[in-house]
Amino acid sequence: MIAGSSLRCDSALVWFRRDLRSRDHAALAAALRDARRVYCAFVFDRDILDALQDHSDRRVEFIWESVQALHSALALHGGGLIVLHDHAREAVASLAVELGVAAVYVNRDYEPDAIARDADVARRLGVRGIDFRPMKDQVIFEPEEIRTRDGQPYAVYTPYKNAWLKALRDVHTRPQEVDLASGRLVAPAGRELPSLEAIGFARTNLRDLPLPTGMAGADQLWDDFRGRIGGYAQRRDFPAANAPSYLSVHLRFGTISIRQLVREVAQRSDEGARAWLSELIWREFYFMVLYYHPRVVSAAFRHEFDAIRFPGSKEHFDAWCSGRTGYPLVDAAMHQLDTTGYMHNRLRMVTASFLVKDLHVDWRLGERYFARKLNDYDLAANNGGWQWAASTGCDAQPYFRIFNPITQSERFDPGGAFIRRYLPVLARVPTARIHAPWRMSEGEQREAGVIIGHDYPAPLVDHEAARRLTLALFGKKGREAPADPARQMD
Repeated sequence: MIAGSSLRCDSALVWFRRDLRSRDHAALAAALRDARRVYCAFVFDRDILDALQDHSDRRVEFIWESVQALHSALALHGGGLIVLHDHAREAVASLAVELGVAAVYVNRDYEPDAIARDADVARRLGVRGIDFRPMKDQVIFEPEEIRTRDGQPYAVYTPYKNAWLKALRDVHTRPQEVDLASGRLVAPAGRELPSLEAIGFARTNLRDLPLPTGMAGADQLWDDFRGRIGGYAQRRDFPAANAPSYLSVHLRFGTISIRQLVREVAQRSDEGARAWLSELIWREFYFMVLYYHPRVVSAAFRHEFDAIRFPGSKEHFDAWCSGRTGYPLVDAAMHQLDTTGYMHNRLRMVTASFLVKDLHVDWRLGERYFARKLNDYDLAANNGGWQWAASTGCDAQPYFRIFNPITQSERFDPGGAFIRRYLPVLARVPTARIHAPWRMSEGEQREAGVIIGHDYPAPLVDHEAARRLTLALFGKKGREAPADPARQMD
């Protein structure tokens, strides 16, 4: 405590991570209340970036653009970002020492690697007499805050959701007011922001996609979604419809506050707002599952399904990745992912189910592929969604309920608009045949300008036969699986 002041320390460092905004920000708000001088930093963490296979990665470019915007917002009030390209575990402690700060403020993360990283950074800071102060920011309720009556974490979504809604109060969504005008932000003297190329990455097609970046981009998407959220419940499962919020990548990197979103939708009583709020609660449910059960990163939540040895081939996995399965809705979805880095939520379920239950490929391989490709990749949500579709997770789809890729296509893309957008080779296929084009006669194929097996692949598998094998695999749990499912692809 500084004599004659309510401030807790002379100077502090705010370490931004997945919270790239300057408003309603718990760590920044606390640092500005507690310290006379506040520095801000972001680290392009080489522990993460060096492991990426593609150095034209849309996510890195999205982060880089958002970091630029955050720096500009802070600079308007006398501050700015110190941006490093380094190993965060060592770099943050070294920077804190260099700046002579008394405390480092962060917003808490719940992934196993992030928890281990933060513990390491806290230890490094502690031996130098510097406080490490984590805050709640990316969730409304932290994992420990929503428990069953006997104090255990929930394993089923619906009772978790009911408890979450029952616990919600205005205080939980109250903004964390950031006093940027306090004059306490310190500019990073003599430090320039590195270019995208300087951190080893190249431009992508991000600017050509309808994906605005930074806080302004999040505001733009949220303002648009507000006007159509009322129809979300009825339209959200149709991939050709403009129904989703498209905010998932902004939530992933924190360019908008979860408190703001929940505060606004919780005040509404319409079906669309309630449905979208449920999606936000799913997000926190999966955070909680990962926090309490970190083993799910590489193992089934339901132990008994770790025994399944999936017989799918590498050729089938590769065909799924490249959108060559012969099932148009699956292939169109995979092309959407490859082209844009985005996949509609209904299609994430359909493609995941198809890989596991039609092609009989281990869900972990699909989960890893999505981790490489999705702009909004979040370990908790991605893992939870894949285990749901594979029937291996908590609150999973029962294994005997298997998505039929044809009926899913007929129901959710009835006119074939989504399929035709991402599979132009099928553009002239009649709507009555678009969901199963192999059923066309030779004459119909010539008329449509697409010969099955030449211009577009025949189905890799027969769905009904694949379904029977899935029931057998899950019913008997298979034999012991290898430690790494990738070995099955050798």
